[in-house]
Amino acid sequence: MNSPLKSFLVMTRSGDAAALALGQEVAAWLGGRGASAQLCEHRSIRGAGACQLPDGTFDAVLVLGGDGTFIGVARMGLGRGLPLLGLNLGRVGFLAEPAGDWPRSLAALLAGAYALSRRVCLAYEVRRRGETVCSGRAINDLVVSRGELARLIRLLVLRDGERVGAMRSDGLIISTPTGSTAYGFSAGGPLVHPEMEALCLTPVCPFLNNFRPVVLPASGEICVVVEEQAGEVRLSVDGQRSFALEPGDVVHVRRAPDDLLLAETDGTSYFAKLASKGFFTER
Repeated sequence: MNSPLKSFLVMTRSGDAAALALGQEVAAWLGGRGASAQLCEHRSIRGAGACQLPDGTFDAVLVLGGDGTFIGVARMGLGRGLPLLGLNLGRVGFLAEPAGDWPRSLAALLAGAYALSRRVCLAYEVRRRGETVCSGRAINDLVVSRGELARLIRLLVLRDGERVGAMRSDGLIISTPTGSTAYGFSAGGPLVHPEMEALCLTPVCPFLNNFRPVVLPASGEICVVVEEQAGEVRLSVDGQRSFALEPGDVVHVRRAPDDLLLAETDGTSYFAKLASKGFFTER
């Protein structure tokens, strides 16, 4: 049992009438049980400043949408120490619980009958000629990849200053255990239990297949150096933001100082969830 939660920020997927309607229903339901709820539409905010959740004192954040909305809200909320619970209105919903069972989920939060899952996240910065030109946080993954043209890029990978290896490939995925079920898995990377303190390096279509996927401790720093470049190279953050890289740029990646907290109420095990999403085939 954890502390009962009584004050909620309800974030709904941008431009989604169904999510907004559900949010209004959820807020009314919580209000009728002595809890408070502030409704807010999640929007992707771009610019030099960091995105922030709305001001206010909350016990938890409810996210109404798909995994993309959940990841965007989670990235904004890192550092606030608030547990998140997602109600899935998308296709996959790996990070969320079924929206159709929301009264049970919220009743569990009000009663303190939920579990907290702590997840490693990533902090990154891009240094160009000794200056930081881009920085931020990632929930699922960071991807250094080629642009539109089908040309290989050359990357050098180091960990705490020690050479790990070099590759010519379409790119490199640095993923958290939470993100190991996303792009990294599609590129041939391993599944990693989401509560492990680790990160994964997975090359994308490496030439001669000379760089294998590897799982490393979350401690230490990974550096990805953009070496020989025949075309455009970009850094992608959770598949939601993108930044152009230049030859000589170094992407520094470390464990973020704050972990993601997930509130879980349905009791579904990690392996049962993998099976339900088609990662394991039952015979």
